[in-house]
Amino acid sequence: MNDDSTTSGNPTGTVTADATATATATATATDDSDLQIAGDILAVQHLLQPAKQHPTTVAEFAGLARSIAADRGQWAHLVAYDATTRWYHRLRTGPGYEVWLLSWLPGQGTGLHDHGPSSGVMTVLEGELTEHSARGARVLDGSGRGGWGRVFAPGHVHEIVNDSLEPAVSLHIYFPGLTEMPMHAARPLTRSVPGVVHSADVVHSL
Repeated sequence: MNDDSTTSGNPTGTVTADATATATATATATDDSDLQIAGDILAVQHLLQPAKQHPTTVAEFAGLARSIAADRGQWAHLVAYDATTRWYHRLRTGPGYEVWLLSWLPGQGTGLHDHGPSSGVMTVLEGELTEHSARGARVLDGSGRGGWGRVFAPGHVHEIVNDSLEPAVSLHIYFPGLTEMPMHAARPLTRSVPGVVHSADVVHSL
């Protein structure tokens, strides 16, 4: 047998080194491609849409209400109560909208009113409130853990009252910002009836 057959060609060590270098170069090139990192959208910054600083649609305002309601750190330390009148605090403002925090002791209410040209989102954060309108009475409570209970259009006439025996806290977003609150002559309104509407159940009047 010719001994050259055992020594001809590339030695085994040389072949392994070449294969490793090729694999490393390929892996490096692949790791730098968008296709490899597309599984993590945060790693592809140029594909991300810029976050909106302020809401502009009803759905976005509802989302803002949910996020504030779920984050007690934004509002719980601000809540106060006033035995002589409803307490309120402007929590936030933005282009064309404002966010209000209100507290209600038992028996306190708004009287029959509308919000002029403003639409609104109302969320009960703690306790329960009753809304009286031409459609009847609805009890909104804060058991939805950040859910929201009411969206209303411009001109919607209603009265909000704390008919319960415990204090309540609510969040209100008006868009555009509230510029008027016309009061209406009182008329007989249906008082609360069995069947609680929880704040997690959306009630539309649009």
